[in-house]
Amino acid sequence: MFMQAYTNQTYALLRIFAGLTFLFHGTQKLFTFPVASPHEMPAFVIYIAGPIELIGGLLVAVGLFTRWAAFLCSGLMAAGYWMVHGTQAFFPIVNQGDLAIMYCFAFLFISAQGSGIWSVDDARGSA
Repeated sequence: MFMQAYTNQTYALLRIFAGLTFLFHGTQKLFTFPVASPHEMPAFVIYIAGPIELIGGLLVAVGLFTRWAAFLCSGLMAAGYWMVHGTQAFFPIVNQGDLAIMYCFAFLFISAQGSGIWSVDDARGSA
């Protein structure tokens, strides 16, 4: 089948890039890097969500304690979706919550799947 031979590699790329892009949401909140957030955020978002995004994203990207880190990141995005976006409108395209939903379910999948190849967990024999 088309691309079936590359399942492990494409999954590893999904894990790595989901983790890295999530990590940058944390650096944006905590360090205003690479850019400052265009929205004013409450302190609890900065000091709770920021570290989870930064540390959780890093752990998922490198594949260390991947299942737990991804599960925590998934839960954060589920809570974030319902606190910020879900109260505004039903459809994610309308309430601008589609990124939060995609992160939530991507991390839920990663949590269920584990770290896979190209990960610290795999190198330690605990993937």
